[in-house]
Amino acid sequence: MKSPRLLRALGHRNFRLFFAGQSISMIGTWMQQVALSWLVYEMTRSPLWLGLVGCAGQIPSLFLAPVAGVLVDHHNRHRLLLLTQSLAMLQAVLVAVLTWSGVITGWHILLLSAFLGLVNALDMPARQAFLIDMVTNREDLANAIALNSSLVNGARLVGPALAGLLLAQAGASTCFVVNAVSYIAVLGALLAMRVPPRQPSFRRPLASGLSEGFGYAFGFAPIRSILLLVSLMSLTGIPYMVLLPVFATDVLGGGAQTLGLLSAATGVGALTAALMLAGRRSILGLGRWIIFAPGVFGLLLIALGLSRSLPLSLLLLAGLGFTMMMQLAASNTVLQTIVDEDKRGRVMSLYTMAFIGVAPLGSLLLGALADVAGAPMAVTVAGVICIAGSAMFAFQFPALRRMVRPIYMRLGILPEVATGLQAASELTNPPVKQ
Repeated sequence: MKSPRLLRALGHRNFRLFFAGQSISMIGTWMQQVALSWLVYEMTRSPLWLGLVGCAGQIPSLFLAPVAGVLVDHHNRHRLLLLTQSLAMLQAVLVAVLTWSGVITGWHILLLSAFLGLVNALDMPARQAFLIDMVTNREDLANAIALNSSLVNGARLVGPALAGLLLAQAGASTCFVVNAVSYIAVLGALLAMRVPPRQPSFRRPLASGLSEGFGYAFGFAPIRSILLLVSLMSLTGIPYMVLLPVFATDVLGGGAQTLGLLSAATGVGALTAALMLAGRRSILGLGRWIIFAPGVFGLLLIALGLSRSLPLSLLLLAGLGFTMMMQLAASNTVLQTIVDEDKRGRVMSLYTMAFIGVAPLGSLLLGALADVAGAPMAVTVAGVICIAGSAMFAFQFPALRRMVRPIYMRLGILPEVATGLQAASELTNPPVKQ
């Protein structure tokens, strides 16, 4: 029986297993993230410390993601994921034990966050590239990416809400225990998969593989421009999330449950965007989302900086989650579509570096600015920069679209010459079906 269009990637057995395992594990991941930020702010009352922890957890991707991309292209992605998920489970166990015993300090959190960051530097590009191994029909790849985003953001909706309840009733250590146990689901799913052997690629020396990957990605303007825009968003916009404990307590006068609501509101918007993307018939029109989403995101950040109302802040955070997800998932989908297969791991590692690796610098900068000028002013400045980035990409877009068009025609996404004029017209004015 054919899967409905919205769920068609679930027709692939391996992706179905992956989706089921991750749906449980991701809830635990979001619970730990919210509980950890609350614990840090409760211990330090410092926005700068929130920025430091965010930086420690993500900075390894800035330096190691390109190396990880070479490893992902040249090694078994399935085994790499079994390794990274096992190490992430170990980190969760250590955080839980230290918190439960009452000996945890800010430095423990920094070190364990950095360890998880090292693991994620390999895990994220491996997970992105592994999608093509689970979903063998390229026509279902965009749907798989959107469903995966739906999963992450559905968990972002459930996980923080559960974390807020558990933080108020049982403390942060319980959230960490739940996260550690949740990894059993994804490890079991990976072990149950039947993954066909990949054709081994020619293994170049590491330096040569790195050079080739950078040259390919930054030598092709559409890939380069998308990566730079994602980097700008990660540096200035997305780190607003590390300041949510400050907004929950100092700006809105709430507590742990308020933090859970704020985090969940972002998840509502992001989940809505991911489901809309999953229902699309084609990737045509995603370029416009890549253009406009950062600009709207910036306007919403400015409004969040001005808001002193919990209901309004929740609405704005839902909008931030929606626009953030549209920009990131659309960028991911376009990159996965236009990249050469033998360089997929390296390009997705650069996407990881742009999305995850640059974010810690933003966390540190935004935390430091919030420490001096306050969280509302910090997110306002970030919003202005996101709007400027959106305008710059919009200026480049017509030329980028012309470069991508031959790739879309070769893949059958655009019709050939007989209907070329109609295709060009659709590409210029894509129907907004989202």
